[in-house]
Amino acid sequence: MAGLPGRLRRALRTTGTSEGDAVTNLELFFDLVYAFAFTQVTTLMTHGRAPGSLIDGLIVLSLLWWSWCAFSWLANQARADEGVLQGAVIVAMVAVFIACLALPEAFHHARGGLSGGTIVIACYAAVRLTHFGAYLVAAGDDRSVRRQVLITMPISFLPTIALLIAGVTLGHLWQRPIWAGAVVYDFAAVFVSANAEVGPADFGWAIPSAAHFAERYSLIVILALGESIVAIAAGRHHIELSWQTALGAMLAILIAVGMYLAYFRSLLTSMEHALARVQGRRRARLGRDVFTYLHFPVIAGIIFAALGIEQAMRHLDGGRVGALGAWTLGGGVAVFLAGTAALALRCEGVWLRPRLVAGALLVAASAPLALLAPLPAVGVVAAIVLGAAALERNPRATPAR
Repeated sequence: MAGLPGRLRRALRTTGTSEGDAVTNLELFFDLVYAFAFTQVTTLMTHGRAPGSLIDGLIVLSLLWWSWCAFSWLANQARADEGVLQGAVIVAMVAVFIACLALPEAFHHARGGLSGGTIVIACYAAVRLTHFGAYLVAAGDDRSVRRQVLITMPISFLPTIALLIAGVTLGHLWQRPIWAGAVVYDFAAVFVSANAEVGPADFGWAIPSAAHFAERYSLIVILALGESIVAIAAGRHHIELSWQTALGAMLAILIAVGMYLAYFRSLLTSMEHALARVQGRRRARLGRDVFTYLHFPVIAGIIFAALGIEQAMRHLDGGRVGALGAWTLGGGVAVFLAGTAALALRCEGVWLRPRLVAGALLVAASAPLALLAPLPAVGVVAAIVLGAAALERNPRATPAR
């Protein structure tokens, strides 16, 4: 920015983050939109026809995740609540909220209204383009970061947006596979291009504050867990309060408690310490692997478990859980446990065997759970996830070979 006029240079000036910086209030405000987004994802999956609706939910969750991760990296590069970055975060927040309004119709155009898929694409493009411009500003005089931004981001989001447009244009039969290909491309393109050497010594991306980065991702996990609690109320809104609903709600919350313990009891501290122990290229790669990529199955597992909880609560007045409720509840918690085990393996090189065994049990039990009444089905899942937490006294006790 040395060649820019003085007034413009001052307007584009940013404050870089440093080790120990905490999450700003604007970032917390930004995250509130994603609390609504998670609710809309479960709404999309509930009102569609499984298993296609589950794939649709995973696709839109991927788009939301990528947009959120983009701004988590940006806010770690420079403070999000100052100058031009503040404006960029607010623009992205508004765009994500509008996209969330259209998520339930993203794959099914409602007559008489705007195309949900088109709105999602327009808002997603606005978020990614805003992030691209803001990151160039946040890079400041760091040529390595700026070069990495110029290499990675256009390669990632431009073809992705083109594929999303093609999916909507070609119609309903083609939209799902093309959109699925778009999100797979986006994930792969960032990973491959981020490994490109952009300088003789330093990796282009930077994580100045390990504490901020770990806290940022822990907050999005909390929001996802909140969706699993909201699902309890959403599932029983048409059922009178009785001892069955009270017991079902208690067991469902215990599932959320089990997932909370699996992530926050020691794993979060372990991840933050692992990130703080390394610097430069190694820190950036660890942050990319652990937080940007391996946290996605953690979030996806919670959201699918929330859908399963909602399905179970809907059938408390009689009947069985059903295949959709059983597989999303058992499978969602299993994916969450496997994701957290992968986090520990990448950070500390340890195998968290109790949660891996618990995940396998949940997958094996999903088909039988569909034949059970909601109370015993939810109780079985709660017992398994809490049992894994109880057995896991020292998560660092089993080193990987």
